[in-house]
Amino acid sequence: MMKDKMIFCDNLTYKYTNHQDGEEKLAIDGVDLEINQGEFVVVLGHNGSGKSTIAKHMNALLLPTEGKMYIDKMDSSDIKNLWNIRSTAGMVFQNPDNQLVATIVEEDVAFGPENLGVEPKEIRQRVDNSLKRVGMYEYRKHAPHLLSGGQKQRVAIAGILAMMPKCIVLDEPTAMLDPLGRKEVIDTVKELNDEFGITIVLITHYMEEAIKADRVIVMDNGKVILEGTPKEVFSQVPLMKKIGLDVPQVTELAYELNKVGLNVSKEILSIDEMVNALCQLK
Repeated sequence: MMKDKMIFCDNLTYKYTNHQDGEEKLAIDGVDLEINQGEFVVVLGHNGSGKSTIAKHMNALLLPTEGKMYIDKMDSSDIKNLWNIRSTAGMVFQNPDNQLVATIVEEDVAFGPENLGVEPKEIRQRVDNSLKRVGMYEYRKHAPHLLSGGQKQRVAIAGILAMMPKCIVLDEPTAMLDPLGRKEVIDTVKELNDEFGITIVLITHYMEEAIKADRVIVMDNGKVILEGTPKEVFSQVPLMKKIGLDVPQVTELAYELNKVGLNVSKEILSIDEMVNALCQLK
């Protein structure tokens, strides 16, 4: 059932107790989900939809209240799997400052492999390779706090890469970055997926980041309500609007043009596609 599945969850349910009123809240509501090895998947949803909660299950930071979460066929509920799961699925969070632990970039990247007990010579190689992969090798002697937000986040990703994971889960990694920093991080992530076959799960609320994914999963109120290719998902303009999510501007334009009777494809994601569609109308 789980052949070639990097992430597999079966009826995943997660409840937590609200500290303010002591009530039990349902954050994940019986989700079934499969993510294949080598896939680039984006999980979309507004705040409180459950997208960050499900991300934390993919690294066993949270454990299911009911149901199962498997990471590379390992049951997250089994305490014996914890170390291997965290080596398999690396986690990158929103604030890069919270993930940087050393005063020199290369020492920070070495931190993970050192904790795994990797030989010093091998660590040196992994650190250099990881920094080269994210385009930060020339900054290896720099102090992390002097870097830009996008650069810090790329160093954080290099630190995960140095542990040689099969999967990287990124929980809103660009939320605190400016547009340039966001582009740097997303381009890096896409490259890691394309060139090295690392499974990527990107949690975001930026629509333009989802366009490059193989598959988009949309969550609302702890459930998966929509999934498919970016074109399939974003063409569902009324549903996306209803749950408080935007779609790319050109996709919305295509939707509005259809409403006034122009026969334009609703599965348009880029300006070039829109120009071609409008040219064909002539």
